[in-house]
Amino acid sequence: MFFSVIIPVYNRPSEVFELLTSLSHQTHKGFEVVLVEDGSTTKADQVVSRFDSELSIQYFFQENQGQGFARNFGMTEAKGDFFVILDSDVILPPDYLSVLEKAIQERDLDAFGGPDAAASDFSNLQKAMDFAMTSFWTTGGIRGKLKDPSKYQARGFNMGVSRRVFAALGGFVDPNRGEDIEWSIRIKKAGFRLELVEEAFVYHKRKNTLGSFARQAFSFGRNRVNVSRFHPEAIKLVHWMPTFFGLFLVSLLANAVFFQIFLIPQVLVLGAWGAMVIWTASWKYQSILVGDLALVTSIIQLCCYGAGLVFEFVRKLTKG
Repeated sequence: MFFSVIIPVYNRPSEVFELLTSLSHQTHKGFEVVLVEDGSTTKADQVVSRFDSELSIQYFFQENQGQGFARNFGMTEAKGDFFVILDSDVILPPDYLSVLEKAIQERDLDAFGGPDAAASDFSNLQKAMDFAMTSFWTTGGIRGKLKDPSKYQARGFNMGVSRRVFAALGGFVDPNRGEDIEWSIRIKKAGFRLELVEEAFVYHKRKNTLGSFARQAFSFGRNRVNVSRFHPEAIKLVHWMPTFFGLFLVSLLANAVFFQIFLIPQVLVLGAWGAMVIWTASWKYQSILVGDLALVTSIIQLCCYGAGLVFEFVRKLTKG
């Protein structure tokens, strides 16, 4: 078989049901699913058993080690020629594997990364979170659209490698701290062909509260610094942009309270950015409510990512 779909799981049986349902509806057939329960206390074994007649599934349980190492275990047990790695909180369009196989073969890919999107039936908050993570006005759109697809750094919610890559380089070196980005950089340094496959997108259900979304963004900032332990060049100027945005907000607030020097230009800059966020998100999702929420999630995403980056960078310096 060509594909082995590797899914690490931790206390997510309802998400597993939705993902396996979408896998059972794939137009591409003849793949296997390798699901690794990573120390869950609420297991998905009963959910998995419901798909025994529809999918070829290997189901494993291991003590909690983190999603990176759960994926590694899954790849060692996989039988396919190409490993597709998915998070449990994604849902696949019916032609996902067909589109992916075509891209891999036509472009002679050793590895890939795919983007994420919000399905039409997602909540308004989930759509706003999707915008904050994928928009030009927040991340530059680098998670889903690039002029040069070879510059993409794949993320663990939607990525994959050939068996040959895994045999040559091994898998993830960290359980859950930017391990996907580190692996992407290592794969490219080894001379393998990893590219963005823009059309192989997944619907990604994000955190369900603003608080959990903020914590996730903070951890993403910390993770970028962790990746730099393995690849010092991993932190570029673009990764500091969220920090600059946060400092701009702090300076605007301080200026408004204490100095009121050049306050109007600062307010106009922030207002113009906010207006573009609201307008773009409202148009994309056909909802002004999503547009308003997108402004909130965008500010949270930028400020928390920037704070996480600074926090971990200072922590790294103080530890020597």
